[in-house]
Amino acid sequence: MKSPFGNMSNILKQAQAMQEQMARVQEQAASKTVSGTAGGGIVTVTVNGAMDVLSVKIDPEAVKAGDVDMLQDLVVAASNDALKKSRDMMAEEMKSVTGGMKIPGLF
Repeated sequence: MKSPFGNMSNILKQAQAMQEQMARVQEQAASKTVSGTAGGGIVTVTVNGAMDVLSVKIDPEAVKAGDVDMLQDLVVAASNDALKKSRDMMAEEMKSVTGGMKIPGLF
């Protein structure tokens, strides 16, 4: 008679291997960058795979215009664009680990 825990042990080993692979993918993706833009390139925000904002570039002409509200809106829009691209990049990277399965809580 087979032990009822034999399969459980194998499942736990597979889960641990998957967890380690996910950590490696996240680490590698954190070194990749994506940029989001707004206002036709007036504002560009660059983030990494860990969703850290690395840089914000603003066209000097936008500052000269003196429209602070518009500039703030452009920074928010470019940031959101960059963060969405970062989430999409991470989701794509995770597909290699999950085999395309949508696992709740993973990007």
